[in-house]
Amino acid sequence: MSNLVFRFATVSGQNIHWFLKRNCSVTPAQLGWLYASICVVSLSIGTFFWLQGAKLIMPFAWLELAVVGVAFLVYARHATDGEKISLQGGHLVVELENAGRLERAEFQREWVRIEPKTGDHSLIEVSARGRSVEVGRYVRPELRPALAREIRMALHGT
Repeated sequence: MSNLVFRFATVSGQNIHWFLKRNCSVTPAQLGWLYASICVVSLSIGTFFWLQGAKLIMPFAWLELAVVGVAFLVYARHATDGEKISLQGGHLVVELENAGRLERAEFQREWVRIEPKTGDHSLIEVSARGRSVEVGRYVRPELRPALAREIRMALHGT
């Protein structure tokens, strides 16, 4: 297997790993700092106008910060979503993380089928013996067939 060339995978000894992650340009920590700075600016402006006699400004400033905070929480919760596919000896292990929840499926290598779910650009269905999972959410649709071929190639060692 050492002579196989992979576009999406990382080879580590006899193991092959595919790490497919959500493309997030801001980490949850950076998002926290951004939110804190928005709070400081918004509350400073709100306080200035409140002191000038605009008494309704503060409830709206707090409402704005609450709505932005909820939106940032939803974003941060999914920032680490991803798929990890590992070929380790005789097993193909698929781990799907979504909103902090981890789903794991393990398949025997010789029984695994890798097929598109519905069409060429659909999610990739990994199945064996009545169990299946879908992968490829974090790969552009036009690259999913190449990912499926690469996983098949690794499974068959060709």
